[in-house]
Amino acid sequence: MRHNAFIIFCFCCFVLSGCMQSPYYQKEEPVPQNAWQWQFQPVFKINIPDTTSVYTTYFVIRHTEAYPYSNLWMWVYTKKPGDTAFSRSRVNIQLAESTGQWLGRGMGEIWEQYMPVTLGTNEKLFPKAGTYEVKFEQNMRVNPLPEVLHIGLRVEKMNKS
Repeated sequence: MRHNAFIIFCFCCFVLSGCMQSPYYQKEEPVPQNAWQWQFQPVFKINIPDTTSVYTTYFVIRHTEAYPYSNLWMWVYTKKPGDTAFSRSRVNIQLAESTGQWLGRGMGEIWEQYMPVTLGTNEKLFPKAGTYEVKFEQNMRVNPLPEVLHIGLRVEKMNKS
């Protein structure tokens, strides 16, 4: 049943994606056994050749209705071109309203959400040309974090006016 709902959800996202802006970059990773372990920290590599453009960066999460929390605390690690180490910021992603209504788009028992990622007051996440690396680590009190299906990164390049 869950597998069929997921297939229908993916099909609808594919159909509806024709209405959305095409991303400059988007990649999602399946979470092993739908339970996000602290050790599962996929790395997303983005090549940014144009630093005069403005990019909007989103954390992508797909979870089931059985996800037991209304939010998600996580560490966001970034490595700029030429850096040897990641810098990290802790962020809180709201997944549901205080009423319990899930945010994002839902299809059956699967929910998908795109949340803007900002690191402090720095609006420009990509200040120089090159390859950036971004990784996410769940930072909730429970390990593994159940009912998380996919996590990912989406980068949209804003049109120049």
